[in-house]
This record gives sequence, structure tokens and C-alpha cells, in this order.
Amino acid sequence: MTNAKKLKHRALGTGGLSVSAIGLGGMSLSGVYGAVDDAASEDMIRHAIDQGVDHLDSSDMYGWGHNETLIGRAIKGRRDRVVLVTKFGQTRREGQQNGVDGRPDYVIQACDASLKRLGEDVIDLYYQHRVDPTVPIEDTVGAMARLVEQGKVRFLGLSEARPETIRRAHKVHPIAAVQTEYSLLYRTEAEETRETTLALGIGFVAYAPLGRGFLTGKIQTLSDIDGRRAAHPRFQAENFARNRELVAQIEAMAADKGCTPSQLTLAWLLAQGPDVVAIPGTRYAQRLDENVGALRVKLTPDEVERISQAIPRGAAAGTRYPAGGMPGVYV
Repeated sequence: MTNAKKLKHRALGTGGLSVSAIGLGGMSLSGVYGAVDDAASEDMIRHAIDQGVDHLDSSDMYGWGHNETLIGRAIKGRRDRVVLVTKFGQTRREGQQNGVDGRPDYVIQACDASLKRLGEDVIDLYYQHRVDPTVPIEDTVGAMARLVEQGKVRFLGLSEARPETIRRAHKVHPIAAVQTEYSLLYRTEAEETRETTLALGIGFVAYAPLGRGFLTGKIQTLSDIDGRRAAHPRFQAENFARNRELVAQIEAMAADKGCTPSQLTLAWLLAQGPDVVAIPGTRYAQRLDENVGALRVKLTPDEVERISQAIPRGAAAGTRYPAGGMPGVYV
């Protein structure tokens, strides 16, 4: 077995959980952005681990079990080099928006199903993927806490939870991490959330840190949009030109800095504070290497500020999700 490289790590919460500052989001490995090859995906995950990426983020709704099964196979023989992360709470409703279920009984059922798919006895960090507004957060987190007591889960997290929800949950059981979309394009809710997570000593995990690919510089025209991206308002014709103008400024700054737009974007994100880690998703080893390379990009405070001003908070055109998905976030 190849010895993994050692990447910069950051703490999530105050309970001893530590992860590579750049992780790997698993969603794109389950067909969201086009056809995937499972063998190639497993090789890519193992490559990530060998590069020192130990923060592997999955969910039971990524391919509805496919992603957990895939990651479970890929980490065989490498489990001690991985912080295994998955999420529960979204439910499948054919032809409709996903449902959400935060009932205590469902929490236990979902965890057991995830463990079986992963082929593991314990999940390192277990998130409620979407808050269920019909179930008190105290009840949901209470059930999650029982999973910790039973040794099935080590740490707890919330995804797309509002500050007041986070505070209520944290009173029931320590929350190690909160996950919210956070990038140069979309940061209003994330920055509001971080005011609370910082105060409580909770780590912040930025998903979609590259704006669902927009901030990579690889999406130049509407014809470059594939898979699920096409449904997102940021890529709709009426918003695309405005967002391309914003991203072009990042591309120019990256060229001046001698790095890629992705690397500049991730370096900016990590410069927001030591509580922040990022989980960009990719299907390709070379993109994984590019993302990890962001850890070598050093930004001065002045550069961080100029990047922030290039895409001011709230400047992106289009909401974070299609209209049907917006009621499910920041709950």
C-alpha cells in the first residue's frame, strides 16, 4: 500500500475530530453530472486517499445508496486512513421533490442501512442532510445522540440548518460540523451561519465550494452545462451571462497569481478562517490533484479582500437551488 501524503488538517468542532482541509464530496460519483464508471471512481477515491485526502463525504441519497456502496468498496484496506462521513434525512419521492424525514425511528433505521451499504461498523461523522420542519430538532438530534451512545457514530453534524436550529441542536448533543453551500458566488447564508458556528466552536464544511463547477473556469458557454447543472438557476440563460462576468474576474486573478481559478477559489475559502474546510466533488484524479494544489496557494490579506470584492456578497444571479428546492435549505 502506498503511504499517503500528509495534507494540512483542520479541526471540526472541539471533540477531537480532524480532517484534511480539502476533502472529497462524493455526489458527482453517482451520476448527477453524467455517466460514471464505478471502477474508475473507486480508483479515484483510492488516489485521493493516497494524496492525503481523508475527508470523504457521502449521503444515502447520492444515487440512493449507490454512493455509500461505492465508497465502502473503495476504502477496504484503507479505513484507518479515512474520516468516513455520510448523511440521512432526504427521502425518495418519484417524480416529485425529495421528501425529508427526521423522526427518531427513521434516524436509527437510516443509520443501520448506511452502515450496511458502507460495510462498516461505525460512521465518523453523521449529518442530518436536511432539517425536517415537522419534527423538533431536539427529537432528531436526540436519536442521533443515541447512535453515538451505541458506538455506531462518532460525531454529529447538520446540513443547511439555520443558526437558531443549530443552537437548539447543540444543546442536545455537541455538533461537530455544519455543512452549507459556500463559495464566492453563494455565501450570504454561509457567512450568517458561521457567526453561530464560530461562537459555538463548531466546524464549517463548505459544499459546492466551486459553485457547482462555475468557478473552475471550465464552463464558458451554455453548451458546457451537463447533467443536473442544467436545472440550477445560476446556469439558466437569463443568469448565465452575469455569472460568467463575475467568474471571468476570478480567472484573471488566478492567471496573475499563477494558479487555476479552482485553486484561487479554494484558497480564498480556506483563508476565511481555520474553522472552514472544503469538499469539492470531482470524478477525475487530475481535478482532485488540482484541488489539493490549492493548499499551496498563499494569499495575503489584501489579495483575499480583492477577491472578495471581485464577487461581492449577493452578486450572483439566480437562487442556490431551483424554486422547488429552496424551501428545504436553511431551515
